[in-house]
Amino acid sequence: MSFGTVLIANRGEIALRVIEACRELGLRSVAVYSEADGSMPYLARADAAVCIGPADPARSYRNVASIISAAELTGAEAIHPGYGFLAESPHFVEVCEEHGLAFVGPSAEAMRRLGDKLAARETLERAGVPVLPGAGVPEGDEGILGLAEEIGYPVMLKPVYGGGGRGMRCVNSADEMGALVSGARAEAKTAAGNGALYLEKMLRDPRHVEVQVFADGAGRVVHLGERECSIQRRHQKMVEESPAPGLAEELRRRLHEAAITAVRATGYRNAGTVEFLVDEDGDFYFVEMNARIQVEHSVTEAVTGTNLIVEQLKVAMGEPLDWRQDEIAIWGHAIECRVTAEDSDRDFAPSCGTAAIRELPGGNGIRLDTALFDGMVVSPFYDSLLAKIIAWGQDREEACVRMLSALERFDVSGVATTREFLRRVVADPAFRRGEATTGFVGRLLAAG
Repeated sequence: MSFGTVLIANRGEIALRVIEACRELGLRSVAVYSEADGSMPYLARADAAVCIGPADPARSYRNVASIISAAELTGAEAIHPGYGFLAESPHFVEVCEEHGLAFVGPSAEAMRRLGDKLAARETLERAGVPVLPGAGVPEGDEGILGLAEEIGYPVMLKPVYGGGGRGMRCVNSADEMGALVSGARAEAKTAAGNGALYLEKMLRDPRHVEVQVFADGAGRVVHLGERECSIQRRHQKMVEESPAPGLAEELRRRLHEAAITAVRATGYRNAGTVEFLVDEDGDFYFVEMNARIQVEHSVTEAVTGTNLIVEQLKVAMGEPLDWRQDEIAIWGHAIECRVTAEDSDRDFAPSCGTAAIRELPGGNGIRLDTALFDGMVVSPFYDSLLAKIIAWGQDREEACVRMLSALERFDVSGVATTREFLRRVVADPAFRRGEATTGFVGRLLAAG
């Protein structure tokens, strides 16, 4: 489907990325914004900007009727959802199609298939992709203890719908199950509108490795390498890098092949990410597949020399992928740090206030993805992400050194940020050796 005007149903740095991608392709861009975001400078970079409601995301960025109205008002023919908000809503995709709007992403059918994490597990298991032992939690919680015993403690409670770590709980024994189930169900229902849960065997201190995939409508499927995402707290990623350090080449190849299998098994189109856990023995297991562009896509762009947002738009217009698998090469090493408005000394409590910028990083090998500006009010309504700092080097050590310098230059006051904590991460000897696992942040915090 050809189109000339794209509405961006998101905010912040991803909205700016899509605006710039539209410019590269000669497309007209339409930005939408809430009343709280009316002063964001990137709005002036779009060809048109429309206010869609108050600060509350439910009445603005998640308000389907307001977004569709804005598209009709401005003559938009396509909608790019970015990440978060409506990016993984099959209902939103269907509404776009009903109004003759191209959705820049997968089909509603593929999204629905992947949005049900339990069904996605079963689909990929049938396709031969390794999964951890697991099963759905019975509606009335009866039999859940027997199910957990059968799988074997520790187990992980996971929401069937939604993402971002919301609703996930580690259960170490039967005594913990009751309270954790009720809390997980409530959080999952709040986050995704559905409190359904499933149980999965929990790995002790694994690595979290994901593969960036892309598929067009003509049957071409490629991967763009993998990303290491083990540095996380409460299942929220903080640092990502590509390629993943210390992976045996055979394991790396098998991860890539499993990701391609996942794409083909689900009939997926456009950009996506297949996530895996890797244990200490080098065995890996499917976790989930994200039906959208990821926050951390920037590190993949840095090592492949690609623009994934531009390619998303082109595939949505019906064009074939620009690359074959043998044309995609990994050059050097890239690390991304997510700087958020959180206080690491207060258990990463969100911080609000007016940001004052003294200095921002730049220079050779440094990329800064942000919509931050001096005097910006950081409100409690949206995600706490302030900026993504991406450091590229010819090798991993050079990328680490550049990242430390870039973090030092990220000098913002008025709100608490995670800058200093991220500097501790990158300077840590275990991280520098490439030995980080999902338990890394917990150990760093425990060490003071």
